[in-house]
Amino acid sequence: MGALAELLAVFGNTVRDTLPIAIILIVFQFAVLRRPLRQPRKIVVGFGYVLVGLTLFLVGLEQALFPIGRSMAEQFTAPEFLGVSAAETIVDWRDYTWVYAFAFAIGFSTTIAEPALIAVASKANTVSGGAITAWGLRIAVALGVAVGITIGVFRIIVGAPIYWFIVAGYVLVVVQTLFAPRIIVPLAYDSGGVTTSTVTVPLVAALGLGLAENVPGRSALIDGFGLIAFASLFPIFFVMTYAQGSEWRARRKRSRASTVEVPDRVQGDKP
Repeated sequence: MGALAELLAVFGNTVRDTLPIAIILIVFQFAVLRRPLRQPRKIVVGFGYVLVGLTLFLVGLEQALFPIGRSMAEQFTAPEFLGVSAAETIVDWRDYTWVYAFAFAIGFSTTIAEPALIAVASKANTVSGGAITAWGLRIAVALGVAVGITIGVFRIIVGAPIYWFIVAGYVLVVVQTLFAPRIIVPLAYDSGGVTTSTVTVPLVAALGLGLAENVPGRSALIDGFGLIAFASLFPIFFVMTYAQGSEWRARRKRSRASTVEVPDRVQGDKP
């Protein structure tokens, strides 16, 4: 009965949170556009699916993803796992090798499975006529998130101010924007946003809070948050790097093709 009561409470909160969206859409549809809804029955059924899906997702976050993230952080920072004394208060960042490896792996795997990224990558592939491959974009973004979260975990462990990394990262991104292909720049900046979605955020946030609560001398409020910023920043850099690498390979391929064609033409002109 307790689980059912919790499920109903979350469902009620979901209805309350999504109701303003439905009201706004209905008001604009009838008061501004002044047209009836197309297939109202399907819309109502679909809205019901959304409510049920969001309810189950939120319950799953609280009962699975958040506890998993915190549990992994606690286990990786346990003194017996690190091989240090529980009384030690001085943190050596080199003792947390497995934490960095876990942060990289979880950042890459969750981003690859991110529904928002899959949708954006598919649309980018279609719009670009295949110039931007869906898998290439997804892997570039996933690598960016993995590296960003790893650096963010390093920041939590050493206790460095977050603005050092964020300012340096955005300076690098701005400089890279000047040299990246114009076609990829808007997509690269959007790629940073699609990573902060349903799968990545819960685990990353739980990992950050878990680390800050278990690393000696760290504050959950000051040090526990900020990993999402790293997960949004570094994909921009990696997507532009992916585009620059693709452009360089295309130029090299054209250059090789032209050097092969020129001798053939010269040889063909000889009597």
